[in-house]
Amino acid sequence: MSFRVVRQSKFRHVFGSALKRDQCYDNVRITKSSWDGKFCAVNPKYVAIITEAAGGGAFMVLPLEKTGRIERDHPQVSGHRGAVLDIAWCPHNDDIIASASEDCTVKVWQIPEGGLRVNLDHDDCVADLQGHQRRVGNVAWHPSAANILLSIGSDNKVLVWNCGTEEIITEVEFPDIILSCSWSFTGHRVVTTCKDKKIRIIDPRTGEILKTSFGHEGAKPMQCVYLKGDEIFTTGFSRMSERQYALWDGELNNKIIQDIDSSNGVIFPFYDPDTSIIFLCGKGDSVIRYFEITDESPFVHYLNAFQSSDPQRGMGFMPKRGCDVNICEIARFYKLHQKGLCEIIPLKVPRKSELFQDDLYPDTASEEPALDADEWIAGKDAAPVLMSMREGFKGSAPGSAVGRKKANILAKKVKKHAPSADAPPAAAAAPVETKPVKPAAAVAAPVVAAAPAVNTAPAAAAALPADFNFEKIENDIRKLKIIAKGHERRIKSLEEKLAHYEQKNEADQ
Repeated sequence: MSFRVVRQSKFRHVFGSALKRDQCYDNVRITKSSWDGKFCAVNPKYVAIITEAAGGGAFMVLPLEKTGRIERDHPQVSGHRGAVLDIAWCPHNDDIIASASEDCTVKVWQIPEGGLRVNLDHDDCVADLQGHQRRVGNVAWHPSAANILLSIGSDNKVLVWNCGTEEIITEVEFPDIILSCSWSFTGHRVVTTCKDKKIRIIDPRTGEILKTSFGHEGAKPMQCVYLKGDEIFTTGFSRMSERQYALWDGELNNKIIQDIDSSNGVIFPFYDPDTSIIFLCGKGDSVIRYFEITDESPFVHYLNAFQSSDPQRGMGFMPKRGCDVNICEIARFYKLHQKGLCEIIPLKVPRKSELFQDDLYPDTASEEPALDADEWIAGKDAAPVLMSMREGFKGSAPGSAVGRKKANILAKKVKKHAPSADAPPAAAAAPVETKPVKPAAAVAAPVVAAAPAVNTAPAAAAALPADFNFEKIENDIRKLKIIAKGHERRIKSLEEKLAHYEQKNEADQ
């Protein structure tokens, strides 16, 4: 009888490798705020980082391609009078970003094409949302409706805004400070965690609290994220201050709760709805853990972890449409270090095939909104508009260039024999010219040699360019084969080490 020790998953061997320092963002004055925030937000065009500023709050916006050392006087968004606590890119417009601050306001900014050239101050914001009485700690955009934004403040209120008109749609008051919030996949529900250790599901249109349940027993902050199937994933602390994660169904019935470790940093969950993978990044940790969520018990399955030597000050998570499908990248993190470095960490699935990986890249949320603000306010719900990731694939393998016009190699062969069939007088002319020559071998040699010389010369000239270097192509192919064999040996060695490590763990248990 066979016994499967390790659970099979296509994401089991996901691995991360941080880019070199010159390919990251260096010399950034990262904020020193003690607020439990991510301090970084990313989209397919820009990376935004909350920075340290005197006399107010600011954050820096950099184009993704502007890596290396950043100038000290680089332009910033500095329109807040208090420290910036949270930032969030609009999922429907890559140039729009919202910021929350200690000055009790939420502001929406439009970044000029190509990035900032001058500082943006208070008068440059496109929307100034004033409704909170105390500092605003979190902002979250609606996943499918345009211009709908949610903010939570230390005045124990959740406000839902229409950014286009700067109006409050819904106001919900809580008995204690709200720690985190998350929209459902279609945006018809919002889940919140509170300092009173309770999880609440609310209707964002009416403000009605639909469900309430006790969460983690610890007093330290609890974070939450809504999953695609209306399940809820939370991170928090036990009564003994051990870090935990938990999974809840749509009625807030607990499905599983599991201890992680005994560190004291808040764990932020990042969720990918396309692959059902959740990534856990702890404040002050040097590790990123990732789990796969399924319908099989125990529902949350550990996959692997990315380990580094430096603790993380904050973390940004790239939306799926910004990942590189050509290298099988399923996630990309932007890790903030204590000493001014924003490090890029791609997570990849090892695949040998050069074809597009359909199983890794199902259709994902696009930039196009499914609803406008008025439709959502009227009661309409819709899932995000999906797009295919295949458009970003640049394959080099045979069959990968779909739609590319290629030469008909069979047509060349047909054309080669066309003169002898269609023009019999020309074929007869050849022996007439060679007839006076007496030796039979001399007659046969010119006829056989002349036919290919006449027919193949134009075809060869059309097939190969004048500067074609055949030896260089052969050398490049030979070098690539040597590199590929080296990678295969390394992968085989790593798989053997992993199998040995798993067998050793099983024996120890």
